[in-house]
Amino acid sequence: MGPEIDSVATDDALPPRADVVIIGGGIIGISAALFLARQGVSVVLCEKGRLAGEQSSRNWGWVRKTGRDLREVPLIIESLRLWREFEREGIETGFRECGVLYVGETDADLARFQGWLDMVQPYQMGSRLIEGTELAAHLPGATRSYRGALFTATDGRAEPQKAVPAIAAAARAAGAVILENCAVRGIDRKGGRVSAVVTERGTVACESAILAGGAWSRLFCGSLGIRLPQLKVRASVLRTGPMEGGPETSAWLGQFAYRRRLDGGYTIANGQSNVVPITPDTFRFFREFLPAARADRRGLRLRLDHRFFGEAMTPRRWALDKPSPFETTRVLDPDPVQSINDAAARSIKEVFPIFRNMTITQHWAGMIDVTPDVVPVISEAESLPGLVIATGFSGHGFGIGPAAGRLAAEMATGRRTIVDPTPFRYSRFTDGTPITIESGL
Repeated sequence: MGPEIDSVATDDALPPRADVVIIGGGIIGISAALFLARQGVSVVLCEKGRLAGEQSSRNWGWVRKTGRDLREVPLIIESLRLWREFEREGIETGFRECGVLYVGETDADLARFQGWLDMVQPYQMGSRLIEGTELAAHLPGATRSYRGALFTATDGRAEPQKAVPAIAAAARAAGAVILENCAVRGIDRKGGRVSAVVTERGTVACESAILAGGAWSRLFCGSLGIRLPQLKVRASVLRTGPMEGGPETSAWLGQFAYRRRLDGGYTIANGQSNVVPITPDTFRFFREFLPAARADRRGLRLRLDHRFFGEAMTPRRWALDKPSPFETTRVLDPDPVQSINDAAARSIKEVFPIFRNMTITQHWAGMIDVTPDVVPVISEAESLPGLVIATGFSGHGFGIGPAAGRLAAEMATGRRTIVDPTPFRYSRFTDGTPITIESGL
């Protein structure tokens, strides 16, 4: 089972019409709903299961500039402003400024960190290299010393199980209609563009739609004739009970990463290992994903299991008046890989003796939606005017979620965008642009 998500009131009735319909109730979709409603745009959000039921409640909870791919830096700068704004408004997402460390053991690590600092220098984000006693102060009780670390004091953390429900409540207060257990089956077209969204509860006429379906976006796009190169990665996480005296700064130390939780415990994960289920799409998109696989050869474990046959048997097209695959599986709830979590637990105990007596209260896993260049798609679909795709956040979408949702909302309504959307265009996978894995950490 996934982590316990805060409860929030939702709507029961599906309106016959809206300006914009949002497909998917994670951090991206719910943020888009908030910004649209506050602009006076009528918006309906449909979630096939529960709000934040998948990766938006299962991630690490980091809100970081540190180590970002250069293409995502404008989004995270804007997003951090929004996280702080939410807290000032009383939208309790659990956001706290705590700082983030990427810890290095070798001169090569520090050279890599310096290369990233040089790359992002024009943005003046306050990131810097630290070492010696300053670094040790952020790692209280550590039994070993490290060569240095990349540090950003203004980075933060938030609570994934609180954030989406809190933003959803604000969106409803602004006029958004939000439905759970309301799967979208497909899209109706008129004159070649979006004219309505068809759900299991009926049809909503609309001017535009935003697809923020996470790991399900590939399947949904395929049913519309849109080839979206996206694969799933299974990431495992554990959390502890409350502890006193541990580190406050969130940190990545390779074999483990952690952040302090609002309840006084920690969220801990293996910083280097995730599982990639082998599915039919693995072979369909093999060439596109080869550069990413080569860049992270040590951190990805290919695994053939029941998902191959499950996805092979899943229909790729369906009649809109019949149940869809999104109703068959309401929530992706993969089992955590115990060996990966156990390795993280062992490693953190070796470095921080205080964790040797920790109480592990839960293990869980989530499915990350990954693109070939590990950068999201936030883009209009050229073959279907009126559809904006916002997906493929590749394991670092929670932190940039508010700004990404706002960007998608602005694109859906033709407004001036907060950042240049060009790096996130869908057409980079179809126009012959080389797939590049940049130096995000």
